Parts: sequence; C-alpha cells; structure tokens
Amino acid sequence: MRSNAIAIYVAVFAFSAAAAHAQATKTTTATGPNGNTATRTVTRGGGQTDVSVTGPGGNTATRSTTHYAGGNSTTVTGPNGESATRSVTGRGTGDVTATTTGPNGNTVSRNTQRYPGGKSTTVTGPNGESANRTVTGRGTGNVTATTTGPNGNTATRTTSRYPGGSSSTLTGPRGYTGSRTVTGRGTGAATITRTGPRGTFIRRR
Repeated sequence: MRSNAIAIYVAVFAFSAAAAHAQATKTTTATGPNGNTATRTVTRGGGQTDVSVTGPGGNTATRSTTHYAGGNSTTVTGPNGESATRSVTGRGTGDVTATTTGPNGNTVSRNTQRYPGGKSTTVTGPNGESANRTVTGRGTGNVTATTTGPNGNTATRTTSRYPGGSSSTLTGPRGYTGSRTVTGRGTGAATITRTGPRGTFIRRR
C-alpha cells in the first residue's frame, strides 16, 4: 500500500509540474474583402506570454511578457527589429519601480513608495533629471501634495476637509499663494471664496 501511495504522489507531482510549464497557443487569422490576411498568435505558459502579429504585408511585430514575483517584464519588437522594454519590480511591497527602455537605449524610470496616509513618486528621465510628487495626510481630512521639479522648484497644495466644505491652498515656486474655500455644502446656500494675487472673489450658489 505504501509503495502505491508513493507512486501516486510522484505521479501527481509530475503532472502538477508539467501543468505549471504547459503552454497553450491560440492563432487568429482575419481576412479582408480583398483577400489580404493578418494573423495574431498568442502563446501562454510557464509565466510567459508571447504575442506575434503579422500584417498583410508580411511584417511582424512581437510582444513578450515574463511574469515573476513582484512584477513583470515586457519587450515589444517592431517590424524593423527595434525593441522597447518595460520592467516592473516590487509589486506588493509598497515600493514599486517601473523602468522603460526605448529603442535608442534611453531609459525612464518611475519609483512609487506607499505608506500610511500617502505615497511618494519619483520620475527620472533619460538625462538623469528627476521630478517628485509626495502626498501625505490621506484619511486625516488634511492632505498635502508637494511637487518638486528637476530644477528644485517646489509647489504645494494643501486641502482641508470639514463638514459642509473644504479649503485648498496652492503655493507656487515663488512663494505666491492662492486659496479656494467652500462652506455651506448641503445647506442649499454654499459659498465659494477664491483668493489669489489679484484679490478675493466670492460666489454663492
């Protein structure tokens, strides 16, 4: 009995391993009124998805995606052989990085870190310059979003929410501020007050 149980276990394990790496291929062909055809082939299996598209002229473009723990990597190749790649890592960790590399080798990356009450996102261009946007205070009724450009200039927006309205203040890189305040929501007599460098304007609904 024991030997039979072991044999069954080995057989099930082998079947599961084979199923995990099994591939399924589906090909779709479209034919137009003039008889020209285009074909799309998709192959899935083993954490890999490959898509190939061939047009009426015989030109072919492909997309290959590899899935792994925390992300994936996708490469798109055009009919001329040039390719671009996008890779994502860190999903599920609160620290995700997406990197895109174009046909000329230039790379752009975006890193997003999530934490209680907000997140911080940094985008870095091919020349190494970066910009950042940070959000804090979500869920508290008092949220601040700060954006910093490649030259170091910073703009902030703070929004406070309260019963019947909200108040938002925007501060630009030069220190100028503007605000928008809403009161009386839900009463049928809401008041919107805008204050900027040119003065204050009030509108009632």
